[in-house]
Amino acid sequence: MSSGEKLIKLLEACRNGRCLIQLHSATIKTGLADDTFFAGKLIDLYAKFSSYQIARNLFDEIPHRAVSVYNRMLKCYCRDKRYRETLSLFSRMFLSEKTDLYTIPIALKACAGLKALAFGKVIHGFSKKSDRIGRNLFVGSALVEMYSKCGEMDEVVRVFEEYSEPDTVLWTTVITGFEQSGRSVEALEFFARMALTKGVVIDPVTLVSVLSACAQLLNLKAGRSVHGYMVRVGWESGLSLSNALLSLYGKTGSVDAAQKLFERMEEKDVISWGSMIACHAHHGGAEEALCLFNEMVARGIEPNAVVLISALQACEAKCSLDEGKRIHKLAARNGLDTDILVSTALIDMYMSCCSPDEAIEVFERMPEKDAVCFSVMLHGCAQNERACESIGVLRDMLANDCQPDAFDMVKILTACSELGVLQQTSCIHGFVIRCGLGDNSFVGASLIESYAKCGSLDGAFAIFRQIKDRDVVTWSSMLSAYGFHGKGWEALDLFEQMIKNAAVRPNDVSFLSVLSACSHAGLVNEGIYMFNMMVKDYKLTPNSKHYGIVVDLLGRIGELEKAMGFINRMPDSVDANIWGALLGACRIYQNTEIAETAAKKLVELDASHAGHYVLLSNIYAVDKKWVNVAEVRKLVKEKQLKKISGKSMIEIRDEICTFIANDRYHQDSNQMYDLLSILHGMMKDEFAVCCVCG
Repeated sequence: MSSGEKLIKLLEACRNGRCLIQLHSATIKTGLADDTFFAGKLIDLYAKFSSYQIARNLFDEIPHRAVSVYNRMLKCYCRDKRYRETLSLFSRMFLSEKTDLYTIPIALKACAGLKALAFGKVIHGFSKKSDRIGRNLFVGSALVEMYSKCGEMDEVVRVFEEYSEPDTVLWTTVITGFEQSGRSVEALEFFARMALTKGVVIDPVTLVSVLSACAQLLNLKAGRSVHGYMVRVGWESGLSLSNALLSLYGKTGSVDAAQKLFERMEEKDVISWGSMIACHAHHGGAEEALCLFNEMVARGIEPNAVVLISALQACEAKCSLDEGKRIHKLAARNGLDTDILVSTALIDMYMSCCSPDEAIEVFERMPEKDAVCFSVMLHGCAQNERACESIGVLRDMLANDCQPDAFDMVKILTACSELGVLQQTSCIHGFVIRCGLGDNSFVGASLIESYAKCGSLDGAFAIFRQIKDRDVVTWSSMLSAYGFHGKGWEALDLFEQMIKNAAVRPNDVSFLSVLSACSHAGLVNEGIYMFNMMVKDYKLTPNSKHYGIVVDLLGRIGELEKAMGFINRMPDSVDANIWGALLGACRIYQNTEIAETAAKKLVELDASHAGHYVLLSNIYAVDKKWVNVAEVRKLVKEKQLKKISGKSMIEIRDEICTFIANDRYHQDSNQMYDLLSILHGMMKDEFAVCCVCG
């Protein structure tokens, strides 16, 4: 065996940099360093086991570089996604050497990676000059991939049509290009043409793209046909195909089909497990998703970011905080907790599990933030009654050049409503106009609600009047605004206008708004009439909120027996708010018997709400049933229940201050109570004067 043959075998066996240096020395000693084959092999190995700089130095030292040596260096760059270096070297080669059939696809791949359309078109034009290159199917496939990645699908079709006999690779590249560009209908149309073309073999790679297109279109029927073909040709055991099929079944909600396929799979990777976990998590199987995730971890399979997100979504759906925290620790251990998508999923999970402090901690640790994570944080704060924090999140969002969408504005306006800060609502209103979201019906409805809850009914009506195309959401919001201000008759007049508007038909929310307005204004008969209209004329099914308002209306006029009868005739189970309305009416009219029934039901439905016990205790106290009062209070003490204090908020110099009864935590509380004492004295004096004059 010659020294050259020995070196070839040793170079093929080389697996590390130290060995490579020794072989390089041996190549120089034997005088083979300038040989094209050996030079190319050494460049390839240096790029793989040492550094690209050494590989490039070696390349530059070769006195007479053949096309194959250039191709080796280009391939090394492209393999490591060093696309700019690839095109730079290709440009140099283009000026000094002739390219071949292997050079052009490498350069086109680099153009695809950089989306360098102009450069790619130059290479396309050059390849057309040489019939041998221009007609080559590998070059054709590379051109199709380049144009696909640059979004030029018309050019893809034009290139494809230039080949009279496209092979499987070219067909597959076109199908994949359409699928990855979101044009799945065209992808399936090309596949249908491919299937009808004689002499073209459909391979598993083609079917992976076809199944992905079916999944994008949620076309289960076409996907099942592909599955049937896989079974007939014996490809069902292929991992990539099985994973694509799992993804299709998961996205189309075919949980049973996905589970059966998953159980039959002989080989499973992290993608297989992730697809099955996502399938359960997204289709009401949170428990099954978490069980599967735990089994995966127990088998020693490390979850990736996609799997962690699906598992966290299952925790969110199940409100399983402990499980979510455990997954958080696992993500941190694997260094994935700072991944922007995982962090966003963690924030969403913590917010949904009513743990906003943990969510804020995750948010603050994120090295990078995008519009989605800001949006999730903002929604979570609003959901967890952290109105002040949600406004702060919006401020940070804008400072980071992230543009909020219509849903974000709805949430921030909800926060303004909770705070009752009119100035903040006005500012958000101005921002909405500048962003061009003023025509959005949900944003408009939220503005109406926010102005009304901040005390400006005129502002709410001004918004309502400015909206030209009013839908049912807008009308309902204005009805609710009138109700909030106790303007029952105005609400009824507006409802009359609404039903005369042929384009808008009131829904259950509209009736809820007008019923609420009647309740606030004490319009009992009118409210009951509206309820009957809803059920009989509009054939709408009432929910617990509608029933609760009717009970409240009957309770206001002391018709407690009728209210109780109404509750007993309800077709569905009675919610806590309905019994709460009845209990409140019992306190006003001192009906201890019905109050006890209502309180008993409330305790069954929500045993942790201290307010129900307090209300019942007050009813007993008025009737001087002190033994019963003592029993109720003892029960509250044993259960360690605490009544949620009502609080007031005011805005002083752009700062929101919160107060509860007998609050002395504010830094200026002493001055406040001094002023309150002075006001109290003035009121007493004025009352005394009025009595004397009277």
